[in-house]
Amino acid sequence: MTAVQKFATEGIAPPERLAFWNELVDRVYSGTYVKSRSGDFSGEMWTWQVGDLAMIRPRSTASFVGRDPRYTADERLILHLQCRGSSSHRQSGTETLLGAGDFVIASPHEAYAIDLAAHELLVVEFPRAPLAERFPGIDDALRQRMSGETPGARVFHDFLLSLWRQSQQGFADPDWQDGVSQVFYDLVALAMRGATRPDAAAPAADSALHRRVLGIVEAQLADPALRTLSLASACGASVRTIQNLFAGMGTTPSAYILERRLARAAERLAAAPGASITEVAFDLGFNDSAYFARAFRQRFGVSPREWRRK
Repeated sequence: MTAVQKFATEGIAPPERLAFWNELVDRVYSGTYVKSRSGDFSGEMWTWQVGDLAMIRPRSTASFVGRDPRYTADERLILHLQCRGSSSHRQSGTETLLGAGDFVIASPHEAYAIDLAAHELLVVEFPRAPLAERFPGIDDALRQRMSGETPGARVFHDFLLSLWRQSQQGFADPDWQDGVSQVFYDLVALAMRGATRPDAAAPAADSALHRRVLGIVEAQLADPALRTLSLASACGASVRTIQNLFAGMGTTPSAYILERRLARAAERLAAAPGASITEVAFDLGFNDSAYFARAFRQRFGVSPREWRRK
């Protein structure tokens, strides 16, 4: 077992922070790289190896994380648990949206990409075999959102957080490490069984409808009237169907629309310095510039003006 190590961009000159972070993440999980979604990147990361569990606990500003395929003698899996914020995971043509408490398991042997809001994650890379023994349907569950709302998922989340709280004790007993690994596999399998039960999972959204709804959102962000009812009308679906589709993504129609508007506004503020903040807000469907400023600050931690200045 290795000791917990902490790394942070604090004390690193701002222009050098992203390069420092990329060197760090590639050293921890080889083939990983990070691109900042803003001009002011900052982050903290704790790393810990317990038995065959390679764990990290990163938190950072909004960013894009990618990883190239990693080839190893033994087949491995990587789990991303969303502690705070939200993210979009993409691998092998599948997109998975996570909210706080949700997790997804993917393969590090295939390229994947993660689009992250300001966030905190718990990430664990581990051998595939022990989990496959406990959860035979592992292949069908890869790249799928595992809801954090089930009792099993909440127990699993609490276990990981408790494990990190104990990390400072420096336990070196091999039996303790092996016990931790076994509990990890048991609890993640329990959480997955609960999340994939037909009566526990959110209603499955038809993939074509899913793509169509998200496409309409992207195309109509400038329309202040864009909401659940207008999405249902445009798709010829019921309001409940649209609500269930977004519930399966761990969000609501209004929250998703707001998130996409704010993300697009952040990009526009950086790319179009000549446009006024009010103009950017109105162009993205906000009727009230004061509300836009409040929502922007809540989402990014700074005002639109400060975002542009940085």
